Amino acid sequence: MLDMKIIRSKKTDSEKLTEIAKKAKAFWGYSEELIKLWENDLTITENYIKKSKTYHIEKDETIIGFYSFFEQEPKVVCLDNVFIKPDYIGKGFGRILMEDFFKKIKKTEYDRVVLNSDPNAVSFYEKFGFGTLMLEPTKIEGRFLPVMIKNLKLEISTFKP
Repeated sequence: MLDMKIIRSKKTDSEKLTEIAKKAKAFWGYSEELIKLWENDLTITENYIKKSKTYHIEKDETIIGFYSFFEQEPKVVCLDNVFIKPDYIGKGFGRILMEDFFKKIKKTEYDRVVLNSDPNAVSFYEKFGFGTLMLEPTKIEGRFLPVMIKNLKLEISTFKP
């Protein structure tokens, strides 16, 4: 992982990021039909990169994954995308992206992070302290997306009488 860096994505990276998003989604066994159904959700446009904060990880000068976020409302940030090329899934690059994300928002006014998780990624996000807030219905009958949340500022103390 020595020749690796995380940098802000440029509008010209949109096609590469879209390709990564689609391949990473397909990694979980979703059919081509479902990937096409989610085409709009998985397409990272130049305008999206311009409006959101999008960062990608490069290894040996090749983009292998990315994440993006935006302010959903004051004090709440939405982690919108975290995708890794299938050949790199399970090798620690997702953790590296998440650590970079938390480092970037650490000194902000945000007190919560929310995200819509693929059901296959719930355990990944739980490792970073996210909990499932609710299940949101999707376009597919009987399928739900976990809406997850992490409180960034909450200090929990133990009551001692």
